[in-house]
Amino acid sequence: MLHKGAEDMGLFTPKRLTVQENFIRMTETPVPHLIASLAVPTIISMLVTTFYHMADTVFVSRLGTQASGAVGIVFALMSIIQAIGMTLGLGSGNFVARLLGAQENEKANQVFSTAFFTALGIGGLLLVVGVTFLTPFMRLLGSTETILPYAKDYGGIILFGAPFMAASFVMNTNLRSEGNASLGMRGIVVGSLLNVILDPILIFVVGLGIKGAAIATVFSQIVSFSILLSFFLKKRSTLQLSISNFRAKRWIYSEVFTTGMPALYRQGMASVSMIVLNNVAAPFGDSALAAMTIVTRTMQFLGSALIGFGQGFQPVSGFSWGAKRLDRLREAFRFSLTTGVVGFLLLGTIGFAFAPTIMRFFIKTDPTVVEIGAFAMRMQCLVMPLQAMNIIVAMLFQSIGKAREASLTALSRQGLFFIPVVLTLPHVLGIRGMQFSQPIADVATFILSVYLVIRFWKRLGKLR
Repeated sequence: MLHKGAEDMGLFTPKRLTVQENFIRMTETPVPHLIASLAVPTIISMLVTTFYHMADTVFVSRLGTQASGAVGIVFALMSIIQAIGMTLGLGSGNFVARLLGAQENEKANQVFSTAFFTALGIGGLLLVVGVTFLTPFMRLLGSTETILPYAKDYGGIILFGAPFMAASFVMNTNLRSEGNASLGMRGIVVGSLLNVILDPILIFVVGLGIKGAAIATVFSQIVSFSILLSFFLKKRSTLQLSISNFRAKRWIYSEVFTTGMPALYRQGMASVSMIVLNNVAAPFGDSALAAMTIVTRTMQFLGSALIGFGQGFQPVSGFSWGAKRLDRLREAFRFSLTTGVVGFLLLGTIGFAFAPTIMRFFIKTDPTVVEIGAFAMRMQCLVMPLQAMNIIVAMLFQSIGKAREASLTALSRQGLFFIPVVLTLPHVLGIRGMQFSQPIADVATFILSVYLVIRFWKRLGKLR
C-alpha cells in the first residue's frame, strides 16, 4: 500500500522535500504515476531544447544553402559539448540516484559538486582550444570551402557557450535524478524560448546574419545556466552544490565516467557520425550536406520526446536498483518500453507522411535539398518504433550501472553500425547509400538491444 506521505506529494512535488520524503516518493509511488511525473517536465525540456536547435536551422536556412550547411558543421561541435555535459551529467546523475536510493546523501552531494566543477573546467578548455584552432577545427568537422566562412562565424561564437552548456547538463540531470525534474525544466525552457525569440531579431532585424543566431544561442545558454544554478544556491534542491563538496577522488571519477561512458559513446559517436556524414555528403554538393543537416535536426526533434520520457524512467530505475526493488525495476522497464513503441509509431507515421512538407518548411529555394531530405527522412521514419527498444534498453543499463552493456548499446547505433555503413554504401549506391545508412544501422542496433536485454532479465531471474 502506498505510504500516505508519498500520496500527498503531488505530481510535480511543488514543495521542497526532505531527503526521507523524497526517498519514500521514489520507492513507493506507483510506477506509471512516478515515471509520468518525472517524464513530463523532461519531455518538455527535451522538446523545447531541440526546438530551439531547429529554430536556428530554420532561420539560418533563410540565409541560403551554404549557411544551412554551416549549421550542420557546427551541430557536430555542439554534439561534442553535449557529450561532455551528458557524460558528466548522466554519469553523476545515475550514481546520485543510486546513492540517494541507498540513503548515502553526503556522498551524493560530493559526486554532484565534483561533476559540476569538472564540466565547467573541461568546457573552458574546449573553448580555448577551439578558438585557437578555429579554421582547421571547422575543416575537420566537414566544412567545404564555400561553407567555411559561415561555419567560422557561427562556431567561433558558439564555443563561448561551452562551459555553461556543459555545466547546465550536469545540473539538469542531477535535478532529475533526485526526482525534481520540474526545476530542471524551468531553466531549460526559459533559455530555449529566449533563443527562439532572439534568433529572428538578431539575424534579420539587427542584421547580424549567422552571427546573430550564434549570439542568441550563447546568451540563452547563459540564462539557463543562471536559472539552474539559482535553484542550488537558494537550496531548492535536496542536493547541495558547493566547492567544499568537490572531491578529486578516484572513486568518484571512476564511477561517474564508468556510468557516464555510454553517454560519451552515444553523444560522442553522434558527433563523429555527423562529421563523417558531412564528409560523405560534401562530394554530392552543398545541397546534399544541407539536406542531411535538416533531416538530422528533424529526426532529433521527433526523437527527443522519447529520450525525455526515458530520462524520466532512469531515476526510477536507479532508485529501484539501489533500494533493491527489482519488482519496480521490471515494471518501470515494461511501462517505458510500451509507451515508447506506441509513441514512436505515431511520430514515425507523421514524419513519413509529411516529409516533403517538413523539408520545404526549412528551405524553399533549393528543390534538390527537399528531394534528397524527404527520401532520407521517410526511410528513417519507417524504423522509428525500433528505436524505442534501443533507447530504453540503453537507459536501463546506464541507470543501474551496467557499464559494459550500456556502453555497447550506446556505441552500436552511430559507431559500430552507422559509420561503417555510411562509409561503404554510398560507394555502391551513390546518394541512395547515404540515405539508407541510418535505417540500416537502426535495424542492426535493435537486434543487438533485444539480445542484450533478454540476457539481462534471464540472468537477473537466476540470481533471484
